[in-house]
Amino acid sequence: MIQNYNDFITHLLAAGFSMGGGSDDGIYAVVNHGWNEQVDSPVQWHTGDADTDPWEWRMRVLDERDDIAYGKIFFKKSGFVTREWAPYFLAARRGRSTFEQEYDAGRMNSYAKRIYTAVTEFGALPLEEIKREGNFYRD
Repeated sequence: MIQNYNDFITHLLAAGFSMGGGSDDGIYAVVNHGWNEQVDSPVQWHTGDADTDPWEWRMRVLDERDDIAYGKIFFKKSGFVTREWAPYFLAARRGRSTFEQEYDAGRMNSYAKRIYTAVTEFGALPLEEIKREGNFYRD
């Protein structure tokens, strides 16, 4: 049973990926939203406690880890993927094609291209820097 952030990280690293807030779609989730109502657990959503609130864990992962990504990776729903599993997610999405080949074929839009270019050029970036480097701000 997940009792805190460290338990979550341990289980996520073992699993390789997880939906962010649970799943009604049959996709694995380390912690389901509302699951704590069924069992006695210190894990509670939307309390602001960095150790026991799964909503806080998404930002903690981004701040503290360089081996786990968080984003809209499950059919436009949020989730986590470990560095070890990232290549499998990329392969499932685009097969053996490179990002450039997918873009040239029209399967990636200009927004994705701007994000890809920023991250390729600068490495891991916080969202605000991606927005700035990708020129996503409106005048």
